[in-house]
Amino acid sequence: MKKDAYGTAEIPDKFYFKIGEVSHIAEVPPYVLRFWETEFKQIKPKRTDAGQRLYRRQDVALILRIKRLLYDRKFTIEGARQHLKKKSGASTEPVAKRPGIAEIRTELKHIRDLLDSRRR
Repeated sequence: MKKDAYGTAEIPDKFYFKIGEVSHIAEVPPYVLRFWETEFKQIKPKRTDAGQRLYRRQDVALILRIKRLLYDRKFTIEGARQHLKKKSGASTEPVAKRPGIAEIRTELKHIRDLLDSRRR
């Protein structure tokens, strides 16, 4: 799975994803996604007439954020739920992890320094 500079899985440029695709992107089994859907009401995949789940990009971004909270930061389900609820009130932006201006500036300075050191 291709990852960005922050180690987060990159979300392909598509509108909808099947559960198998989301499972592959998030690197969790489909049953985990179905379980998280019951625990985190913000995950609301659309359903086809046949009942197949179709996740939007924002659902995939939320799933990646939930995975980071649970697996990397060791939140409990309830703790992750409260954290997301607290964060959702502060912003109307999608839940996808995006670097802030300060992080971008720091990263660009780092790249500039690397390029300068190679010129010497």
